[in-house]
Amino acid sequence: MQIINKEIDEAISAAIGETFVAESARSVGGGSINSASVIASKSHSFFLKTNSLNYTDMFAAEVDGLNELRSTGVIRVPEPICFGETDSKTFLVLENIVMSGGKAASAENLGERLAKLHQVKAQQFGWYRNNTIGATTQINSQSDSWIDFYRKHRLAFQLSLAEEQGYGGELQNLGRQLCDKLSYFFHSYQPYPALLHGDLWSGNYAYDSDAEPVIFDPATYYGDREADIAMTELFGGFSTSFYGAYNDALPLDDGYMVRKTLYNLYHILNHLNLFGSGYHAQAISMMKQLLSE
Repeated sequence: MQIINKEIDEAISAAIGETFVAESARSVGGGSINSASVIASKSHSFFLKTNSLNYTDMFAAEVDGLNELRSTGVIRVPEPICFGETDSKTFLVLENIVMSGGKAASAENLGERLAKLHQVKAQQFGWYRNNTIGATTQINSQSDSWIDFYRKHRLAFQLSLAEEQGYGGELQNLGRQLCDKLSYFFHSYQPYPALLHGDLWSGNYAYDSDAEPVIFDPATYYGDREADIAMTELFGGFSTSFYGAYNDALPLDDGYMVRKTLYNLYHILNHLNLFGSGYHAQAISMMKQLLSE
């Protein structure tokens, strides 16, 4: 009996250099975009994501993002095994990491490792390829200017998507005002192009069986490190010891307390575009707050 798909078994076999035939598959919840499962033979287990065929490029970008993060060696990231297409779906196979609840020092370790990741720098903001934030295209065209990059490829891009979905009026007026005044938030602060996870909410980190931090499902690019920290605050799930350890290693600028709303606006606009009008009032409130500063 074929548990998964012959093409997937063959792709894994080619990647690991020995025959793999899945004998079991256990569905894993938690994702809103892909189907996920742990597949296993007698000697190997892997984490499998699948989606429709139009998501192949999304998986290709995820592989590149994982490899970019893994190349630093500062924090554990799942190893991509292979990805490709069958006749009916696209798939991504990753190292299967057994997770744990962590230990007392695990959150501090996560903060320290993230600070090290944020000290990996590039020459420009952005990245060599586009990827996705959720199911939305994330434009990463490289720029020497963070303000220009964030205005055009983060705020203006999401606002244009919102307008296409009928969210005009006040949202667009406030958005234009904010984009015009973006430089105000950086008059005494000049970010450098730091390597970012890009989608760092509580569902995208965990601890392995040795209680070491693991990050996954990235939307990788090089940007202001505050953008990663801001997202950790958007939905919660990160401890005070995490923030303390991060700040001890790489202190945040005083202006972060204002800019975190600016950075989280990108994600709220994306949620508006992905999930609907429940995020409309929050986006408007955030823009009004920012314009009042």
